[in-house]
Amino acid sequence: MTTILVTGATGDTGRPTVKELLKKGLKVRALARREDARSQELASLGAEIVYGDITSLRDMRLAFDGVDRAYFCYPIADGLVEAAVIFAQVAREQGVEHIVNLSHKQSRPDARSKVTQNHWLSEQVFKWSGIPTTNLRITFFAEWLLYISTFIQRGRYVMPFNKDGRFAPLAAADTAKIIANILEKPEGHGGQAYQLHGPKEYSHEELAQRLVGSSESICPSSSLPYRPFWSSRGSRMTPSCGGTSKLRSWTSKRVSSPVSMTSARRLLVAR
Repeated sequence: MTTILVTGATGDTGRPTVKELLKKGLKVRALARREDARSQELASLGAEIVYGDITSLRDMRLAFDGVDRAYFCYPIADGLVEAAVIFAQVAREQGVEHIVNLSHKQSRPDARSKVTQNHWLSEQVFKWSGIPTTNLRITFFAEWLLYISTFIQRGRYVMPFNKDGRFAPLAAADTAKIIANILEKPEGHGGQAYQLHGPKEYSHEELAQRLVGSSESICPSSSLPYRPFWSSRGSRMTPSCGGTSKLRSWTSKRVSSPVSMTSARRLLVAR
């Protein structure tokens, strides 16, 4: 039976990806940093849970043992390129057939943001590995709006992004369906980069208007440092890199390609 490794298995894309793959009858090995209710739930559903650090060569060699295909998902943190190198090296050692890489909408070599540039570099690492890889260039997850629900209830729209940035949110659960479909049947997806986004584009001002009723409710990104934002919302995940400028790089540019949405719809349909 095909064995698929899912990293970031307790995260917003990893957890539903594990569930989708299990529904398809595939054997899933889920990598998590620590045991908690989320990893226990995945174990109860039939996933094999392994605990380790994606930046540890030793841990990844253990996690990859017997794996056929893999999903690479790295948090908003420093160390992305190093983690991609380790992942690609171990995948080569194990003869992995296919990798799905969670990249970024603005991934390109001339990106002004170091974080965005690192996503492009990671894509190159997987290309150099010779392993067929699908790069999913994502935008803002719709779930992020749930993270600030307590602020919205108080009439505030709080996000550490440039308020003029535009993006078309896509649910992480829908992204997970795309990941699972590719990992189930990777033929034809090797060497592809898919631009994934939702059906409608918004600015943060427009979202504030729709959710709170006033664009003046936005908390300026310059007054909301990176770490305090994540800790203040009480999220279960607290990225380890600092600096508002890094997080700002995740604000997507205007989306204009109709091909992107067509690709997303096609990949969402079970093949």
